[in-house]
Amino acid sequence: MKILIATLAVILLTCNEPVQDNSINKRITATEYKEEHDNTKDAVLVDVRTPAEFKEGHLREALNSDYLNGQFQEDMQHWDKSKTYYLYCASGNRSGKAAKLMEEAGFKTIYNIGGYEDLKAAGLPVTAKNQKQNQEQ
Repeated sequence: MKILIATLAVILLTCNEPVQDNSINKRITATEYKEEHDNTKDAVLVDVRTPAEFKEGHLREALNSDYLNGQFQEDMQHWDKSKTYYLYCASGNRSGKAAKLMEEAGFKTIYNIGGYEDLKAAGLPVTAKNQKQNQEQ
C-alpha cells in the first residue's frame, strides 16, 4: 500500500507542469505598504470607495475610482497594466474584489492595502474633510 501511494504521488507531481503566473495580487499591511511604496516608482494609489466616503477623508495622492457604481471597471480600462497599484476601501473587501478584476484584466502588480481607518491609524498621511488641503501632518 505504501508503494502504491508513493507511486501515485510521484506520478501526480511529475505530470503537473507548474503554471507560470507573473502577476502579483496580494494583501499587505499598512506598514508593508509604507515600505513598498517608498521603494516603488510609478506606483498608483487608488481608493475604491464611493465619492462621499472619499470626500470625508482619504490617503494623500489617492485617486478615487468607485467600485460599487462601476466607475472602477471603466477607469481601469485606461490604466497602464505595467505599473504597480495599491488599492484600499473601507475594510479591504471592495479593494480585494477590485484587485481580482485587475488581475483578470492582465495587470501585473496589485496590492490590496486594506481599510482606510486602519491605514489612517497606522499614521499614513491623509486628507480629511475638516483639514486644510495643504496642511502637512
